[in-house]
Amino acid sequence: MKRASIGIALLVSGFLAGLVLTGRLRSAEESTAQTTASQTASATPTVSIPPAVATTTGGLPDLTVIAAQAVKAVVNISSEQVVRRPNSPLSNDPFFEYFFGANQDLFGSRNQLARSLGSGVLISDDGYIVTNSHVIGSEKADVTVAFSDKHEAPARIIGIDKVTDLALIKVAKPGQPPLKWADSSHAKVAEWVLAIGSPYQLSHSVSLGIISALGRKNLGFSEYEDFIQTDAAINQGNSGGALVNARGELIGINTGIFSSAENGGSVGIGFAIPSNLARHIIGEIIEHGIVRRGSLGRMTMYPLTAQMAAQLGVQETAGAFVDQIDRRSPAYQAGLNAGDTVISFNGVAVTDPKHLIQLVSDAPIGSTAAVVVFREGRRVTLKLPILQRAN
Repeated sequence: MKRASIGIALLVSGFLAGLVLTGRLRSAEESTAQTTASQTASATPTVSIPPAVATTTGGLPDLTVIAAQAVKAVVNISSEQVVRRPNSPLSNDPFFEYFFGANQDLFGSRNQLARSLGSGVLISDDGYIVTNSHVIGSEKADVTVAFSDKHEAPARIIGIDKVTDLALIKVAKPGQPPLKWADSSHAKVAEWVLAIGSPYQLSHSVSLGIISALGRKNLGFSEYEDFIQTDAAINQGNSGGALVNARGELIGINTGIFSSAENGGSVGIGFAIPSNLARHIIGEIIEHGIVRRGSLGRMTMYPLTAQMAAQLGVQETAGAFVDQIDRRSPAYQAGLNAGDTVISFNGVAVTDPKHLIQLVSDAPIGSTAAVVVFREGRRVTLKLPILQRAN
């Protein structure tokens, strides 16, 4: 009966969450600018722009010099690829999918040329450019980069990480100075920032704002989320562009917006991937060709509702409830069971399943993690092995 009650609670909470999210958050592909471990210096591209400092004019920051430098490192990216799409106009209709299935190809399919536009940031003298993965699309895409001095160059795709919505491309001769990385761990709420990109194909557009919040999660843009929120205007075409601080340093990669407008326009709530996370991901791609992440093996987890917590005897709703776990996984063999609620990972209190996934992803592969679970009214400490996650 306890497991049945928990199942009903999960269905209700999921339905309510769907009502809250529908029509408010726009995914990276729709409205985000269309379409954590530190990295060693040897694996990170070098940069050459010296940091600048904003001056003040009439009590407000004068960021003209900062903008003039940063614009040179922000590029316009166009991507083309051939995709296979169904002929049926009802292929994405929920009513049609309910009766015929989402994968039914009753009307056949055809090849179609898909194009996307976005922005990118030059981060090294030898031509590395970071952008969003949804701007590139896939590793088979043909990518062209346009610089601020109007010259264009074909780009080679180095790697794509859909988990964080980041991608790395490279051009042979950039001809422009790159941006210097900022340390996003020093970012503060209310500090001035510039968002630079190509909204609605308006190349090298600059908007001014502040950092509104830090550490935003559970927005639905990507699997791994730890966003900087800003009120600097971000619109379609800004994805992959630069969020620059008042010292002229790259503090984030613009990725998404919160919008209630039908056209996906900015309402002053934008999100950027912090520079430290982006730098780590790019370093992994350069050094290993992929992003290595930790894993506990296959399992299904849910966040705790107040009703579930009461039934389980947990005093708080923080934690990750393990609903199912693969019996072949090392975590199961080390003692993790279905019905456990993970409340701590290596001394860090777990807030929800996504938080636990991020903690596990950042854990050293091959290490053993100290995991505290709540089981049948008592706390149990487990030693779980960290595997390398399959990409």
